[in-house]
Amino acid sequence: MVELSYGERIMAAGGAAFISAIIVNPLDLAKTRLQAQAAPTTTTILHPNSIVQDVRYPCLPMQGGVTSSNRYKGTLDVLYKVIRQEGFVRLWRGTNASLALAVPTVGIYMPCYDIFRNMMEEFTTQNAPNLSPYVPLVAGSVARSLACVSCYPVELARTRMQAFRVTQSGKPPGVWKTLLEVINPVPGTSILQKLHMYRFWWTGLGAQLSRDVPFSAICWSTLEPLRQRLLGLVGDEASAATVLGANFSAGFVAGTLAAAITCPLDVAKTRRQIEKDPKRALKMTTRTTLLEIWRDGGLRGLFTGVGPRVGRAGPSVGIVVSFYEVVKYALYHRHGTSS
Repeated sequence: MVELSYGERIMAAGGAAFISAIIVNPLDLAKTRLQAQAAPTTTTILHPNSIVQDVRYPCLPMQGGVTSSNRYKGTLDVLYKVIRQEGFVRLWRGTNASLALAVPTVGIYMPCYDIFRNMMEEFTTQNAPNLSPYVPLVAGSVARSLACVSCYPVELARTRMQAFRVTQSGKPPGVWKTLLEVINPVPGTSILQKLHMYRFWWTGLGAQLSRDVPFSAICWSTLEPLRQRLLGLVGDEASAATVLGANFSAGFVAGTLAAAITCPLDVAKTRRQIEKDPKRALKMTTRTTLLEIWRDGGLRGLFTGVGPRVGRAGPSVGIVVSFYEVVKYALYHRHGTSS
């Protein structure tokens, strides 16, 4: 079998991520708004360049001019109010960050998963056959951790960009300005102090890993056997259409299941990333955040935004995996005919 280069794998993964990010961004925004709204209200006003500004407010009731009538009641209500209050294009708020995040993240994630899985399968087949079923779990977890750590600051910017309201006339800040607001450099600060403040770009990384690693483990452990079973139904006569259908179906089911199970960790991640008090943000842990969410909202609080999260994850994983595998299939055949 012809082995694809790492560059070809990145090209396939990047294209898949681009399409997925554009299609599912409105649901991602709805999920983030619902989770941000559930966070405890605070009247703390930070530095003028900080998160709370005249044209941008947290999605919390009765804060900074956001009244209880603007409180979101569900996914469709979020989409309706965003269109009515901020404009239709705001449904794609944070898409530039999503693209800046998704393309390199998936470009690292999918090829690395492929490479790690192939290496581990070869090793376990020869040395420990009983460990082969766990290969997708381990390969997915390691690949996701690598991708997450590499691109985390952009993920932080995307969450903050999606979590806060904007007016139709106000121009929302982009990725770089959002990241600058996170560190909030104050005039007169020494160079050493400014460098120290860049650690705020990694606020919530632990929560991100605690969500993404279990998500990947569950997703790939479900996807691989399901995909193999579906492809096994057509035998060696697989075409681009059957590869697309089998991978999308397996990815949809696996993504939906993994998203539902890890929703509490996603709520904790969002709450840590939108925290406006820098000192408190550095002290927060995933465990204490989960306990805080349980205390404030119980089981319902832990699964805030589960609808749009599941509605986003299923198609997203299906699109990424199927597009990636179809491009790989096409490249395999191109190499095969040219050799």
